[in-house]
Amino acid sequence: MNYIMTKKLNAIAIIITLVLSIQTASALTGVNPNGVNVRSHGVTTVFITFQGTAGQTSSEGFWCGDITVPANTVTATNPCVPGTLFGFLPKKLNLSRNSGTLGASNLTDIMTIPSSVSRRAYQAAKAGKKSSFFYVRKFTGAGGDQYVAVTCRMAGGGARVPLALTNVDLVFRSDEGDRPVTLISQKSISPNVGAKISYNGSGRLKGRWEVVQPGDPEPTANDLLSEASLPLELRGLQRRYTLLERFNVFLPPTGRAFIRGPKNIKIPTHVKGPYKILFRVEATYDKEGNSNTTTGVTQSGGVAGFTMPTLRYYVESDENVRDALAAHGQQARLGLLTPLNNVVLPKSGSIRFSWRGVSNTKLYKLEVRNNNSVVLAAVLKASQKNYTAPPWLSKNSGDSLRWHVESIQENGQVNAASEWRKLTFNQ
Repeated sequence: MNYIMTKKLNAIAIIITLVLSIQTASALTGVNPNGVNVRSHGVTTVFITFQGTAGQTSSEGFWCGDITVPANTVTATNPCVPGTLFGFLPKKLNLSRNSGTLGASNLTDIMTIPSSVSRRAYQAAKAGKKSSFFYVRKFTGAGGDQYVAVTCRMAGGGARVPLALTNVDLVFRSDEGDRPVTLISQKSISPNVGAKISYNGSGRLKGRWEVVQPGDPEPTANDLLSEASLPLELRGLQRRYTLLERFNVFLPPTGRAFIRGPKNIKIPTHVKGPYKILFRVEATYDKEGNSNTTTGVTQSGGVAGFTMPTLRYYVESDENVRDALAAHGQQARLGLLTPLNNVVLPKSGSIRFSWRGVSNTKLYKLEVRNNNSVVLAAVLKASQKNYTAPPWLSKNSGDSLRWHVESIQENGQVNAASEWRKLTFNQ
């Protein structure tokens, strides 16, 4: 009797194991979104969720001009029609990773279509083929290979395409042009900072400017991804650094924009050492690209298929900065202190100008302009690094002024010159 019961129990256990293994092997259920608008010329990035991927390993992704089954259909054979392969997903663009909350098992895929693939798709459409093409993901499990496809509908890079960053350059802006790295003297004011971005789609771009100061732990690759490029469960785990300023701008469907950086006065320069300014992009609602993870819809506005660059600067003593500039044949620059750039002042009282000096100076020349006309010029001794203008300057000089300071050597030559700053007056 015990022998018979044991045999029955073993048989039941085998059947249960087989059923579970079959369910695990065929866990892939679909993809969301299963169709997206993409740019016909250039790069497109979209947040995609492959649902029910328990027991499956994603081995590759590729694009083709036509498939043998409808999109979002799980199939055991490669659905790509022979002769229509446009290209494979490059390894460096593969940001896919397993994800899931509340028991869901998914694959989060940041699909970045290279411009070479979109060009081939456009050429095929121009030759009379379909104006859409397909992104196919291959999964491998105990039950064999499985494939599922996403429809890519060609469009412009405008409002009906998911909001995604395709390129970001962080720069210091100065009279000499944009620079990716700079040397700043201790306790002086940083040049203007900003981000030159290229993007698809349209919508709100939100985020933060943060700074990594000397002694802080270095940001990881996950820390430098935009929030929308991470699975939902990892978005709250990115390391935070010192907040400089937040940004919240609307991006029209033009494809390019300049995001102003934090105010100069907020950028730290008091401690010597290396710094990194971070451009942290937060996820926003974007109906063209939001993805259903089976446990909720995740926001994908601001997704990017790459890590955000960092803007490096180094703080040193005034003397070391002058020596470094001289070693490269450059002039030392005067550091302006007050008034701050773009400050608004009342049309009453006096204006006090101040600056941080440089060596080898015989005289300082302060110049204030209204449009292209000089309204005030003052020549001061090297020991004097401030000047209080007469009250008439604010009352009779129009709505705005520009000012800067020059350092003059004993031979009369200009030794150094500051940047120009602007100030305006209340009406």
